[in-house]
Amino acid sequence: MDFFLFLVVNGIAVGGIYALVALGFVLIYKATGAINFAQGEVLLICAYLVYAFLVQLELPLWLAILAAFFVAMLLGLTIERLFLRPLVGEPVASVIMVTIGLAYLLRGVIRFAWGSVERNFPLIFAGPPIAVAGVTVKMVHLWALGLATACLVVFSLLFKYSATGVRMRAAADNQRAALSLGIDVNRMFALSWMVAALLAAVGAMIIGQMNVLSIELSYIGLTVFPVVILGGLDSVVGAVVGGLVIGVIENLAGGYLGAYLPGAVKFIVPYIVLLVILLIRPYGFFGTHEIERV
Repeated sequence: MDFFLFLVVNGIAVGGIYALVALGFVLIYKATGAINFAQGEVLLICAYLVYAFLVQLELPLWLAILAAFFVAMLLGLTIERLFLRPLVGEPVASVIMVTIGLAYLLRGVIRFAWGSVERNFPLIFAGPPIAVAGVTVKMVHLWALGLATACLVVFSLLFKYSATGVRMRAAADNQRAALSLGIDVNRMFALSWMVAALLAAVGAMIIGQMNVLSIELSYIGLTVFPVVILGGLDSVVGAVVGGLVIGVIENLAGGYLGAYLPGAVKFIVPYIVLLVILLIRPYGFFGTHEIERV
């Protein structure tokens, strides 16, 4: 039972990290109607930015974090202006293909700027582990869960009650109709990419401390993809719930099946669960069920 509780509690903590990354996917989808396959690479470049400001430039912690947030939002704005703005009104498939190409472009930029050498990420969320229900949890995991919860509240209120959130949803639903109603679709797209990049920077600071900083961190985008689909592509709540579910399933699979099925079984089981769930609920737990009249 102690081992089971250990896996569940730490799975929930890891799920908080997945939820943070998944929120970036959801934000782009709710604003543009497209899936951003470059979110993992955006997170990776944000991690290298934090490393550069803290280690290479030796800035104070608070200044390095603020600088990383600012540059991340500037990166999101630049991506939207250069690559996404020309595609306003175009089919969603075109936007998706551009994000796939963007992922490879950002990975090449990182290799050019920092090389392929693994680096140790600086410690930001320091502190002794805390006992939760008799199980020891690392401080970085608690920070991830707390930040994911805070982001859930903020973005749920943003999309439901603010005028900006309503405009973002309208732009995603029908770009041409939104333009005819006077909504600045370009501004909504730019805002969504800026905030998604900001979320990537927050997630990068946490994920960087749990792993060696290398180009391989970009694959967190694919790891989180089951989270997004499971919770629902257009649901902020679903991103958090999906993150917690996948985090627990992944930890349980690694703890109980890892000894009998060597390899990356903990990363395979979530996809199997995802396939089963989608056979029952194709739109995920909280995704919008769209009905079209024929």
